[in-house]
Amino acid sequence: MELGKTGIQVPSMIFGTSSLGNLYEAYSYEQKLELIAAALERFPDGIVFDSAGKYGAGLALETLGNALNDLQVPKDKVLISNKLGWQRTHLEGEPTFEKDVWKNLSHDAIQNISYEGVINCFDEGNSLLKGYESLLVSIHDPDEYLDMAFSPEDYEERFAHILEGYAALEELKQAGRVKAIGVGSKNWKVIQKIYAEVKLDWVMIANSMTIYNHPEALFHFMRQLEKEGVGIINSAVFQSGFLVGGDHYDYKIMEKSDPNYQPRHTWRDQFFSLCRAQEIDPAHACIQFGLQLPGVNSIALNSTSPARIQANAAYCSTKIPGSFWDIMKENGLIADYLSEFHLNQEL
Repeated sequence: MELGKTGIQVPSMIFGTSSLGNLYEAYSYEQKLELIAAALERFPDGIVFDSAGKYGAGLALETLGNALNDLQVPKDKVLISNKLGWQRTHLEGEPTFEKDVWKNLSHDAIQNISYEGVINCFDEGNSLLKGYESLLVSIHDPDEYLDMAFSPEDYEERFAHILEGYAALEELKQAGRVKAIGVGSKNWKVIQKIYAEVKLDWVMIANSMTIYNHPEALFHFMRQLEKEGVGIINSAVFQSGFLVGGDHYDYKIMEKSDPNYQPRHTWRDQFFSLCRAQEIDPAHACIQFGLQLPGVNSIALNSTSPARIQANAAYCSTKIPGSFWDIMKENGLIADYLSEFHLNQEL
């Protein structure tokens, strides 16, 4: 499928690389090499890897570059997306970003969003990729950068830095060094704010449009992007694994004993029960929901086992009966506004 109007063809599943950066658990290089080999086997005609300097403070990019070289993968069979804005720095003790999430790292990472910062991140990423290059680029976590503002004036200054970063990306595109520019953000309203100022080719919506969490206003924004030819990659459709049985929701541990998190556990219990009754894997439901929404060209999925890569890829191409979605609606597990939206059918 074409990514918006970029002319770039992408598969329905993009291989997320956060596990290559030791997200939640440290994996050996041999285990990571096995994952990449499984992904390449599943997409022999062309694969898209999504990475970022933030993933393990560059470890994911470095591992990907090493693996692609070791496996002698032709460069024309690989498309790499690098989300920019985080740079490697010296590690003193434990990583200072997203504490307790990244394991066994040798570097720390700091956010650097500006014209110069984005260029530096781009060059650093390509260096870590060791001969492979990122042709899809975006600014990563602009929402987090804005959230650190200590005053309205500081917020506006930070937003100006983001726009400077996009000026840098546009120059890279005009020079032919990248093919398309986008944004990767957990807060979709920040994507909307940037889109009002910047001509984006594509957007990555993360942790925001899932089978559990799907704001109606975001749904309509996605329809706008679709109409205007902007590609959409839906990421983190498992909410950091929680929706398929994990302990983390958006990178935070969800203790069942904590009353603040009880509604999520209750929803998940009901969801799992319904999936069992309908003989549908919860991951399949999450994937198909995330993939069928307006304008979505692909979903980015991080996997930690070759078997899961194969299963997820199969789920991307296998529709779920419409009756399942009807039951989800009847049980209040998906929003009422979706009653007028027919999942697994053309809009």
